[in-house]
Amino acid sequence: MDKSVDVEIILTEYNNTTKKSIVAVVENYLKNKIFRPNSVINFERENTNILHGVVKTVIIGEIAGYDKSFVDFNNLNINWFVYKLDAEGPLLQNEEDGEEEVTISTQLMLPSESLFNLWENLYYDHSIKQNLLKYAQTMMEFSDKGVDQNIISCNRVILLHGPPGTGKTSLCKALAQKLTIRMGKRFGSGVLIEINSHSLFSKWFSESGKLVNKMFSKINDFIENKDILVCVLMDEVESLAHARNQCVSGTEPSDSIRVVNALLTQIDKIKQHSNVLIFATSNMTEAIDLAFIDRADIKQHLGNPSKYAIYKVYYSCINELIKSKIVTGDTLESTDYLISNEDKQYSPELKKLLDLCETSVGLSGRSLRKIPFLAHALFLEGDQIQLGDFLEAMERAVHKEILERKYFEQIKLT
Repeated sequence: MDKSVDVEIILTEYNNTTKKSIVAVVENYLKNKIFRPNSVINFERENTNILHGVVKTVIIGEIAGYDKSFVDFNNLNINWFVYKLDAEGPLLQNEEDGEEEVTISTQLMLPSESLFNLWENLYYDHSIKQNLLKYAQTMMEFSDKGVDQNIISCNRVILLHGPPGTGKTSLCKALAQKLTIRMGKRFGSGVLIEINSHSLFSKWFSESGKLVNKMFSKINDFIENKDILVCVLMDEVESLAHARNQCVSGTEPSDSIRVVNALLTQIDKIKQHSNVLIFATSNMTEAIDLAFIDRADIKQHLGNPSKYAIYKVYYSCINELIKSKIVTGDTLESTDYLISNEDKQYSPELKKLLDLCETSVGLSGRSLRKIPFLAHALFLEGDQIQLGDFLEAMERAVHKEILERKYFEQIKLT
């Protein structure tokens, strides 16, 4: 049994049952049922199940290079991860900026209920998610074991770049959550600190540097606890390059360049700690600050999804609506089935959905997830909608979205 599958067991808040006994019951349950990889099983809906009241959810991970449609738990090594979700939402770090208060960062304890199931609902081509998770785990392992950075360079900085709506920020958050879960034996918990880069550039001269120092003072409070995995997220990191360039051209005060330099200096300081990982995103690859690019170990481009990635998005959306009894019809087949049955005849509904995926190429992941809602809101009425009718409404919604995008693109050109 060379291949393995990751299985996460999310416990209820007030559960006191031992993890060992819970794993035994869940393992027996899984071996007597049929599940696909990347499945989420909700036990809160199963009132008669022995696990009700003890286990909230079980998540079955993806299996790299696995050629079966269903998980054979009897012939796979199972990696168990048992944990509870933190129910607290994000905490805002507000600081005085002259006469007003600004939010310079948010902190979210991990694993968080607000990020539940996010990883499982992000779809990309190839093995982008798995590779990023492996990169991050390797970074933390090298750091934890004291590998000399002067010999093997590892800054523990991951940069995701690409057009808007491709899920860069969501993937960073999901990766921080998943890494906290995977490294649960090493870290008791994690925290995701999201830096609001725009708010650091104060309109009050010389105040910006103080804001940066206050923010990192709070970050250092977390870092000092070596039992916490600290994930720092810098969204739209190109704003740093913009500030630097504007300063050089004389259109911004020199205070801006001091902020950029202070931020980069603080990042260099905190990444010396073994429990810190830094994420950054950018919508404009060509505008990323070169100083930050040099610091990034991983530079991953995220583009708009391909036909099969689009199918995964629509597949999850439609099956959710079928499960919620908004749409009636048979559960759709997974992409594994499509790839292994390319020469066979598809049902009319499946063929219509594949054609719709072809039409949708070029739309961002953010736009794709709006299509089912727009289809129902604009082109349908009543309950219990047939799958074929819903797919026709989705087709109309896609065409509407494409026309609107073209309209705004033309406005930009004029």
